[in-house]
This record gives sequence, C-alpha cells and structure tokens, in this order.
Amino acid sequence: MKGDLGGGLREKRDIDTRRHVDDYSYRDPHNSTGDTMRTVQMTLDESLVQSVDRVVKEMHTTRSAFARDALRAALDKFNVSRLERQHQKGYEIHPVNKAEFSAWEDEQAWGDE
Repeated sequence: MKGDLGGGLREKRDIDTRRHVDDYSYRDPHNSTGDTMRTVQMTLDESLVQSVDRVVKEMHTTRSAFARDALRAALDKFNVSRLERQHQKGYEIHPVNKAEFSAWEDEQAWGDE
C-alpha cells in the first residue's frame, strides 16, 4: 500500500488528500470560516496546560478549539484597544470645540418638558 507505515497505518497526506494542504496544514470540513488549519507547536507552562485541560473537559471541546477561541478574543481585544488609542490620539490632536455640539442643544428632547 502506498504510504504504508506498517500495521496498516498510512501517512497523513494519504488518508484524506482532499483536506491535506501541506505537512503542517489542512482544511477542516467542520471549520465554518473555511480557513486552512495549520498545526503549530507552542511552549506553555505546565500549570497553564493543566488549567486549560480542566476547562476544555468541562466545555466538551478540545485544546485546539479553546486556543483558537482564546486567540481570536485576544486579537479582538487588541484591535479594539488600538482603535481606542487612535481615537484618543485624534482628540488630543484635534480637541472638541465648545461650539462643536452646541447647535444640537436646542434639538435635544429630554422628556421632562
């Protein structure tokens, strides 16, 4: 058998060629984004791994799925923080003029009148 590693085992690329991209990447048919999945190696503290393992067991998920969600959340948080810094910098460069919003004061209806 082509790619036979002994005992009926085959190389990863021969098991499902439609999902295989390269030795470190694949397409997961269950991945809703359709992105190529890559295998990466990470070095983590033992206590962190143990904590993650407890949580993923409780959540009925995998380390990889948990890590993907955590990384996406961290990227979202980073992007929001960057936008907030840009917003703040814009107001430092161009502060609000006192008359900037005064034209709308007469238009406001507070419901107590």
